[in-house]
Amino acid sequence: MPFIETSSGLALHYQETGAGRPVVFLHGWAMSGRVWRFQHPLDDAYRLLFFDQRGHGQSAAADGYTIDDYAGDVAALFSRLALEDAVLIGWSLGVQVALQAFPSVRERLAGLVLVGGTARFTTADDYPHGKPPVDVKGLSLKLRRDYQKTMGDFFKGMFAEGEMDQAQYQRIVHEIVMGGRSPDTEAAKESLNILATVDQRDRLAQVDRPVLLVHGEQDTICPAAASAYMAKRMPKARLELVPGCGHAPFMTRPEGFNALVRSFIDGLFR
Repeated sequence: MPFIETSSGLALHYQETGAGRPVVFLHGWAMSGRVWRFQHPLDDAYRLLFFDQRGHGQSAAADGYTIDDYAGDVAALFSRLALEDAVLIGWSLGVQVALQAFPSVRERLAGLVLVGGTARFTTADDYPHGKPPVDVKGLSLKLRRDYQKTMGDFFKGMFAEGEMDQAQYQRIVHEIVMGGRSPDTEAAKESLNILATVDQRDRLAQVDRPVLLVHGEQDTICPAAASAYMAKRMPKARLELVPGCGHAPFMTRPEGFNALVRSFIDGLFR
């Protein structure tokens, strides 16, 4: 299995398939690179790299799980693998990691795809496009009381009512959840601090690479209005809303999502 080692000696795992222009995938909170199983068909045209962030998947647990820790790991991946003209795809918490890493990897990036993301997860007096801060505190308490049940409930909550049939749901569970590994418990708990505290709104205007934002219209974890907010504040961004979808359209509408990604990436190099 391929790994990189950070300057502090942390072993970080990634899966690689295909050849061509590099496309790096960042998963969301408490997940792993396996969430992108249905994106593997893109390897007929690109070099795909599915990154397990620290404390997740096959990557080692760490002493720290701040947004800067995660962003530094992404920068290390780009540097160690000498990636150039890459596309960075982030989902949910992975969007915030991508935004934080952007200044460090900017010269190596051709564009970004930000899925179900936000520049600020919680609401504020001047920002209504998030979850009440008390919801994040509640999730933290639930994790401490019953870790496995809370993880299961969170996963189920990613999908909108009627988004898929039982057969498709079982396929997602089988290929993404059952074959994966639960995150380090401290990684899951500490990463909630990012959702509770990080505000990246002032970074959006600095993202001067082409950006495709993809968001499920019925996302209840991170409202679609959060991506609309980002799209208005990034100089080269456009937003694609996916009707009938919740927080993970790349899982439930993989063919459509992959087509969006192909069109975006190919358009970068025409």
